[in-house]
Amino acid sequence: MDKWFKSKWFVRVLSLAFAIMLYVFVNVEANTTQSDSRFTPSSNDETETVEDVPVDIRIDDERYVVSGVPEHVSVSLEGINSILTPTVRQRNFNVFVDLEGLGEGKHTVEIEHENIPKGLSAYIEPKTVDVTIEERETKEFSVFAEFMNKEQLPEGYELGEPEVDPGQVTITSSKSVIDQIAMVKVYIDVADVTEPINKREIPINVYDSQGNTLNVHVEPENILVSVDVHNPSKTVSIDVPTKGKLPDDYELVSLSPNKEEVTIYGTNDVLAEIDNISTEDIDLSEINKSETINTNLKVPEGARIDDDKIKVKVNIEETKEEEADSASTKDDEDTKKKTDKQESESKSKSKSESEMESKNLKESNESTESSGSSDEEEKTDELKSSDKTLENIPIEILNQDDEQEIVFVDPSNAVVDITVEGDEKEIKELKEEDFSAFIDVDGLEEGEHEIPITIEGSSDIHASSSLKDVTIEVNSLANE
Repeated sequence: MDKWFKSKWFVRVLSLAFAIMLYVFVNVEANTTQSDSRFTPSSNDETETVEDVPVDIRIDDERYVVSGVPEHVSVSLEGINSILTPTVRQRNFNVFVDLEGLGEGKHTVEIEHENIPKGLSAYIEPKTVDVTIEERETKEFSVFAEFMNKEQLPEGYELGEPEVDPGQVTITSSKSVIDQIAMVKVYIDVADVTEPINKREIPINVYDSQGNTLNVHVEPENILVSVDVHNPSKTVSIDVPTKGKLPDDYELVSLSPNKEEVTIYGTNDVLAEIDNISTEDIDLSEINKSETINTNLKVPEGARIDDDKIKVKVNIEETKEEEADSASTKDDEDTKKKTDKQESESKSKSKSESEMESKNLKESNESTESSGSSDEEEKTDELKSSDKTLENIPIEILNQDDEQEIVFVDPSNAVVDITVEGDEKEIKELKEEDFSAFIDVDGLEEGEHEIPITIEGSSDIHASSSLKDVTIEVNSLANE
């Protein structure tokens, strides 16, 4: 044995035998592994579905129009995760129908794919589609505009005629679809619109005679729409109605609202029916002195105003003149009765006594006439009327907000002259501080306004101002 190992050729032959055995063993293991993998799927394969994959149409689109091809399909991909995941994420493959070489008419074609990596299997749903190939046609159509949500347009606002730019669009499709087109429209949403619509971009809709939407190519796809939005207004007078009666011994002198007119807003149809606006009824039965009452304006249906609050100055006075006239009438009746009695007694007396009494009566009458004349003159003096002008009465401001600045435009000096008329004695005793002039700026917004002046003073004296209205400018201090 030792001799064999010492032999060079024995060692060589033995090494060769071992090498052959090792080769055979390794080769058999490799074939076995390949055979197993051929019949057993890899446990690493996964499947994912890609939705909404667009479908391209390959055809001469300058000559033909195709219908029946779905816009999107679903593609299921199967393969190892290392290839599948990036493919699904990047979606860098294409799905298409190849219609090159097909003529007009109906065809059933297969949806194909390309650029899907090796090692992935693809399944498209649906696999085939029925398509129709037609000759292409292009035609121009006029665009019509229609308002939507008009019932949500703020009260009092009106819409002008809509303007569309461009007024016509070009539509391309098959001849059969072009023949179905009945209306090309844009819808203008006017809900809560108070300002003009200026060049709003709106998509175009194409319909057949049944109102169904047609899938066609429109150029341009959107157009510009402009609409004037109006808010008509009108200035009307203010009426002050009353109800009930004043307490006994009082009479109504005047009802004076702090503004004589108001601006009212509404559609032209609504405004045409309105000539004036009334306050709520003033209940005279609840008034026992001159006072200013806060009330509201009654706004007609379909119209609106900026502020429905208003103040009404109620002037009343006691009926003293009637009592004085009644007393004077009673005195005259008593005097007449007394005179009749004296004349009756004088007839029963003698002529001399009658003459004497007549003489005395004449003297008495002369004295009475003299006295009466003096009383009448005195009464005339008492009833003599006069007038007087109180100059440069400051105009006061009522209800001014802390954040408002009021600037008088006309008159710029914020004063007014007041002319008073009445009994001469009372007029002589009047002073500037007995009367006041004021304006009410409650609820006024920024800008220039013309508002009435209100004069207050003694109810027995008639007063009027040199100005009916003043012009003021309202500024906001909050913006400074």
